[in-house]
Amino acid sequence: MEKPDALLGIRVLDLSRVLAGPFLTMLLADMGAEIIKLEIPGRGDDAREFPPFLDGQSMYYVNLNRGKKSITLNLKHPEGKRVFMELVKRCDVLLENFRPGTMERLGLGYEALKKLNPRLVYASISGFGQTGPYSSRPGYDIIGQAMGGLMSITGWPDSPPTRAGTAIGDILSALFTCIGILAALQVREKTGEGQSVDVALVDSVYASLENIPQKVFVEGEVPGRIGNRYEFIYPYDSFEARDGWVIIGIANDVIWRRFLETTGLEELDRPGLATIISRVESHEEIKDVVQGWVSERSVDEVVSILNGNGVPSCPIYDLKQASEDPHIAGARGMTVEREQPGLGPVTLLGNPIKMSATDPAPRGPAPELGGDTDSVLESLLGLSRKEIDELREDGAL
Repeated sequence: MEKPDALLGIRVLDLSRVLAGPFLTMLLADMGAEIIKLEIPGRGDDAREFPPFLDGQSMYYVNLNRGKKSITLNLKHPEGKRVFMELVKRCDVLLENFRPGTMERLGLGYEALKKLNPRLVYASISGFGQTGPYSSRPGYDIIGQAMGGLMSITGWPDSPPTRAGTAIGDILSALFTCIGILAALQVREKTGEGQSVDVALVDSVYASLENIPQKVFVEGEVPGRIGNRYEFIYPYDSFEARDGWVIIGIANDVIWRRFLETTGLEELDRPGLATIISRVESHEEIKDVVQGWVSERSVDEVVSILNGNGVPSCPIYDLKQASEDPHIAGARGMTVEREQPGLGPVTLLGNPIKMSATDPAPRGPAPELGGDTDSVLESLLGLSRKEIDELREDGAL
């Protein structure tokens, strides 16, 4: 029996481009939502020009936009705007990631569109949010990481503030917006009304700092860069083995006792290191002793010995190793092969959400620029081929 889609019947009008918005609507598409991606005529999403390329197609774009429909529409053209408003009436969600005020200047802000469709969930992703003194500033991932505080605590004590190795601000804002959209759709089931969802990159990064700001709130201390160790528990750090790097994560006193029994590190087996707070305070001593034990062994030996005795440990993978791991790529399906027109089979990232009845998965290939314009306007708005041709000749499409 074929599994149903979690978001069957949900239609999203997606005005976003590049990363945060497209990542969000990729997740929704994998869960069965119909995503109508609105792109600029003749140019499309900027990401279509981002490397890496495979036979002239951007895999950056393909990976993030699988399973969507692409239409081209000129929102600055009166007829293009009229068509857009007709589409809004037939959609459940609108997503945009323009600078705040852009949609309002076009007459397409939330207050205007909710009059057309009171059930509309109108989601906006921006650098600094729709309100506040910085709302008009442009925002990119690195700005979110910088002003959200993440860069100040990433790296080593003698290194400059460091950007995370991925655009984590974009991904975090995509996830928070996705949660907001799903919550708003749930509220709509009870009230019959939509609402706006406003998520900022800076807010998202700052929220991701979890308990580290408590050092400021409680102790008045400004956390700095401490490498790979964690502020609140130890040992929870990276260590260099003979042939690579490993992680050891000891999150409580029970695991600490197990670690000592496994490694035989008698010099650490004393009451002064029996509690989490004492180990955090003595992290330098512990680091030196544990590093000595690890350095005498290979990565596989360390990981095997510790995991075999219930002590959390793992290798630090490079991306090739992560992408080929039989658990990550195989059992968990975090790489998938799909057919892309013009390319044949391509490898994409899988969906990390696993569901027993409505399992998310890529629903189709990434679209050609404007490849679904005619079919969408015909099926949703009832426009004839002649009417569509006239709109295209007039510059509205």
